Amino acid sequence: MTPESRYCYSQRLKLHYLVWGDESRPPLILIHGNRDHARSWDRTARALVDRFCVYVPDLRGHGDSQWSVGGTYSVIDYALDLHALGEHIGREPYTIIAHSLGGGVALQYAGAFPEKVSRLVTIEGLGGLGWASGQRRPAHVRMREWVDSMRKLEQRRLHSYASIDEATRRMIEANAHLTPELARELTVHGVRQAEDGAYTWKFDNYTHAGSPYEFNMEDARDLWNQIRCPLLIIWGEESWGRRNVTLDLSAFHDYREVAVANAGHWVHHDQFDRFLEVVRGFLPE
Repeated sequence: MTPESRYCYSQRLKLHYLVWGDESRPPLILIHGNRDHARSWDRTARALVDRFCVYVPDLRGHGDSQWSVGGTYSVIDYALDLHALGEHIGREPYTIIAHSLGGGVALQYAGAFPEKVSRLVTIEGLGGLGWASGQRRPAHVRMREWVDSMRKLEQRRLHSYASIDEATRRMIEANAHLTPELARELTVHGVRQAEDGAYTWKFDNYTHAGSPYEFNMEDARDLWNQIRCPLLIIWGEESWGRRNVTLDLSAFHDYREVAVANAGHWVHHDQFDRFLEVVRGFLPE
């Protein structure tokens, strides 16, 4: 089975998304993390397409979606894009499974529009975010650091690779849990070939940029408190995503946590069978 490519618009950006399966089935949205792409969900989509119609967006600046002129890649921008996609599809409420940055985006969306989300799975979507420490630096410090980082990004060039094999080796360096076959598949879908024959990743370098207006824990808890759907929080026991991060989850109303052994940040790649077992037990029949 191969997905169908479609497009929608948000803030004048043309955003790409995939559709897997029969649209008469309940809708499920899968959201990837930073510097990733929609095709990283292929195994998950194929596994769940018997129960859902699966929609998988490329976030702005990623995959086959348009890059943002000026480099606006904050969590609130991505949440706006998710809302635009949901309105474009027109099938709310949605079940959502989201990874890393995508998890933070999904939580903001579900907090702002709780009536639009029926069930939510966040994989490594809480730790390592800008607000997680609960401590805010002075505004003038944040502003100067942000300006400096943006100016440096203007000088940054896309890293290129001479071959798919070379790019695949870089993929494996980033996640040692990947099998060579999966690493190559993710790489093939995650690169584009330049005129000189070299390969570059599809994500915009400006997705590295942060924001001087940090999303603080007070705001996070306010949004979390609005979420009424069942929530499943998945962690990888070997991940940096939760390491040295202590979060108060009492703002959530209906949630449970699952830690997956022998998995890092990409739980759905590292321990796919266990991930699928947990998710299938959580999702409605």
